[in-house]
Amino acid sequence: MAPTMRTRTADTALTTAETAFALLTCEPAPLALDARPIPGLPDTTLPLDELRALLMYERYDNDTTDALWRELAHHARHRGPAWVVGAIGVALPALTRLAAKISRGRTRHADDVDSEVLAGFLYALRTADLAPPRLWLRLCWAAWRAGVTAVTADDSEELPLDLPSGSRSPKMPYGHPDLLLGRAAAAGLISADSAELISATRFGDALIEHLAADQGVTAPALRMRRRRAERIVAAAVVRGDLSGPVASSTAADHT
Repeated sequence: MAPTMRTRTADTALTTAETAFALLTCEPAPLALDARPIPGLPDTTLPLDELRALLMYERYDNDTTDALWRELAHHARHRGPAWVVGAIGVALPALTRLAAKISRGRTRHADDVDSEVLAGFLYALRTADLAPPRLWLRLCWAAWRAGVTAVTADDSEELPLDLPSGSRSPKMPYGHPDLLLGRAAAAGLISADSAELISATRFGDALIEHLAADQGVTAPALRMRRRRAERIVAAAVVRGDLSGPVASSTAADHT
């Protein structure tokens, strides 16, 4: 795992995980793994930040790596939240590097990519078959696949594909985004919940994964619902449907 950590101007899922890991591994009682049963690792108990540094600067074969991640995943599944944070923290240099590759050239998606990479890794950590071979590779592959879902569409595909491509401006007044969302919900184009989802995650401080956990759904499912609603609103803006008086409707979509 290469020591590649991106500099962020605001908290993301990965930087938040890094902060939690730092608190978990600080003195006087850092979370530590008994590495003695794992062949190839030092015959001692290692604080997780030291273990991470070791993995960043030393090369280990697949048998050692698989045995280590089998142990970390088992601890994460059976020893409580601290070990979930600890396992994620050990993986963070690799997860950060994966997220950076996925979001390169797509900076507007970077925060979403971070969230999806972390969510994909966490899901695999909790559910993947821990038997060899290549457990670590499979965990990383799950994180990669999840991150790619955030940038599968081109940036322009936040809008419907059949929109005109010229420099056509929507009819005034298009106003503040929250006003547009409220008018779209009042017109029955999107649900009030979808309007709140867009507002909270695009213009507020809410993170998709937190809202998904509160609602009992997956982050990718909630992100897809947001994207569908955004496309409906964007199309309505371009058509001018939200520029005049909006009649209330009960036929809101259920995205």
